[in-house]
Amino acid sequence: MREISSNQNPIVKGMRALRDGRARAEQGRLLVEGEKMIREAVSCGLTPFDALVSAPKGEKFALFAAWLEEQGSNVYLVPERLIEAVSDTKSPQGVVAAFSMPVFAGEAGEKVIALDAVQDPGNVGTIWRTADAAGFSTLYVGEGSADPFSLKVQRSAMGSAFRLPVRMGNLAAMLATLKAKGYQIVAGALDGMEFRACPPLGRRLAVVIGNEARGVSPEVLALADVRLRLPMRGGAESLNAAVAAGILMYALTVLREEE
Repeated sequence: MREISSNQNPIVKGMRALRDGRARAEQGRLLVEGEKMIREAVSCGLTPFDALVSAPKGEKFALFAAWLEEQGSNVYLVPERLIEAVSDTKSPQGVVAAFSMPVFAGEAGEKVIALDAVQDPGNVGTIWRTADAAGFSTLYVGEGSADPFSLKVQRSAMGSAFRLPVRMGNLAAMLATLKAKGYQIVAGALDGMEFRACPPLGRRLAVVIGNEARGVSPEVLALADVRLRLPMRGGAESLNAAVAAGILMYALTVLREEE
């Protein structure tokens, strides 16, 4: 492994820039932190470029670093402070790598989960992971939502971001296209019918989760074929967006398939 000691090194500066969404779009790369997530990214076909390994943890990551080099990555041994400069966590895991951005092509598949300005990175990542577990085919991320390729979202998604395709853009326009293809649009809404009373649905669905504070926007809600709500048995006014998304995804697909 080669060594880098300066935070002005072009490799370090380039990787640090990837914490910004515009830089990720320009470079076509994203950051992946931690051995488990890096291995997951490689197994899903992403190409590793540069990787930084903490010098104090060099012995611990020796075999992993050698494996990374076998995958085509340039691996550099660096002081812990440089890992901290690139990572956005208080206690970095000791290894971070720049990867090619996932490229997804083809149709959306039968079951889409769509986010309408879901702003919390943890919610976006958790919904992505749950959609993967529930057998959804694509994640749609509307404008105003957290950047799906930020480190915070990636940590919550736990590798699902490398498997489940994501499409970003104007959500109303994307959903209108799906609707024209025969998809039913199902929106979570406080004024909707209780989810257990939902009428029979077709195989092609797009389930919409709205902003944490404002819910689904009027423009998107106007496209909904069905509006559903989750009953509040206690004093809470609403559920966390990721929790609500998980319940709806399983209720509308997995549980119905088992009936």
